[in-house]
Amino acid sequence: MALADSSAIAATWSYAQRRAPSIGWLGALSVLLMAAYLGLLSEAGLPASAVATVAAVGIAALTSGIAGFAFSAICSAMLFQFRHDTVGVVETMLICSIANQAMSVWLLRHEIRLPPLTPFLIGGVIGVPVGVWLLLHLNVAAFKVGLGALLVAYSSYMLLRRPITLQRTSRASDVAAGFVGGMVGGFAATPGAAVSIWCGMKGWDKARQRAVFQPFILAMQFVALAAIAALHAKGGPSVAIPPLAWACVPAGLLGTWWGMALFKRLTDIQFAKVVNFLLIVSGVGLLV
Repeated sequence: MALADSSAIAATWSYAQRRAPSIGWLGALSVLLMAAYLGLLSEAGLPASAVATVAAVGIAALTSGIAGFAFSAICSAMLFQFRHDTVGVVETMLICSIANQAMSVWLLRHEIRLPPLTPFLIGGVIGVPVGVWLLLHLNVAAFKVGLGALLVAYSSYMLLRRPITLQRTSRASDVAAGFVGGMVGGFAATPGAAVSIWCGMKGWDKARQRAVFQPFILAMQFVALAAIAALHAKGGPSVAIPPLAWACVPAGLLGTWWGMALFKRLTDIQFAKVVNFLLIVSGVGLLV
């Protein structure tokens, strides 16, 4: 039964790759559309920081389209160089990442299985409020240092490690991985790292991992938004989704679309190295 599920997921993933947009005149058109959109926002009177925010979302979405995750990690490293409203940045990333992940989850909708996904979701729902509490109470400097250290440690591990496959894992360990992912997602909007590492250690192939961690990421982002609203109602700092977040969504979707086209042309080794190198650079940028 497990072999049949794995084969079905692999077949669907192959279909999604074939359906992804090809690089060519459509790719060139997407670049022109992005430039035109940024120009329109600038002409509309948006400040340079707002236009830069939209551009950062597009670049991060492109990377996420290649890797299947890491949108918020790349995006936050860029945004925190010129923005200091921690909650506003995280909410912007959550809104855009929800749109991006929804596109990917839709492609995998027929092959997502609840039994392997459920333990991660249980742990994530418990972990998100812990992360959101940290978000609402940590100062910006501590937030940047913590996130930067996390990115450097995680990416260095992924680049230098030898393949590790555990012979046996339990549902309790899946719940624990989901808890860590949910907690990190709550304060940094990056819930996928812990779950993707754990799925890899379980020996799952890329397609099967993606059928778990992408719906997990999408679910945790909804939970995080709800947790932010709930903790705000209990006396936390003022929280309101900024209008700029919605202006970033088209750039995020376009970047995701373009990233899928690039993903088709990279080997597993190439795309892993590119993504992890970018994560290290982003983490160092937050630490300096």
